[in-house]
Amino acid sequence: MVKEEKMIKLAVNAGVSFGAKLNAKQLLVIAEYMDDHSEIELTTFQQLYIEVPESQKTTIEQKFNELGLVCYPVGNFVKSLRTCNFCKGAEEEGMPVAIELNKRIAGKPVPFTLRPAYTGCEVGCGEPLINDIGVMKVGKNEYDLYIGGKTKGADAEAGKLFEMELVPEQLYKVVDQLLDIYAEQGKKREPFYKFVHRYGFDHLRNQIFKQ
Repeated sequence: MVKEEKMIKLAVNAGVSFGAKLNAKQLLVIAEYMDDHSEIELTTFQQLYIEVPESQKTTIEQKFNELGLVCYPVGNFVKSLRTCNFCKGAEEEGMPVAIELNKRIAGKPVPFTLRPAYTGCEVGCGEPLINDIGVMKVGKNEYDLYIGGKTKGADAEAGKLFEMELVPEQLYKVVDQLLDIYAEQGKKREPFYKFVHRYGFDHLRNQIFKQ
């Protein structure tokens, strides 16, 4: 009896760019790994979920990467950064900062799936206030950071402003510290918003900013 190949999920997108777009070559290479019964799941977080054979994971990721597709793990990890469409341009809306932040945090293991979001202006198209961690560009090179948003349920709530007008290096450092504390102190399968309530918003601020 032939043992059935184990399948795993990959989360795939085209990285941080102008809008959530895929080109024809990218769609074709994804289709190579699908049969007549396969389905692609489109998530609300600008990702496609595709099932691939575990034994081919590395090869498939390399092939996807060559065409500009980025692969992320599925499960209790930091998801790739949900972004706005950068309608006013890459520099004006801080695309380099969004790309760097995504590189630093996407795929990090955490107690429960964590959703970060970014928007390049105060219109907030990237929905930073209703995700676990939200970043909003508010000046020429300054960023407000929100944490603890909850999108679903009767108790849905906006995130709270954690710190104002952070320059990029400060932003990266604070987000890294938040994720480290959550990874170390969060309970298994504890959503980030619940962790913030339990651990304490002010306690987090005091620990990170040493007040």
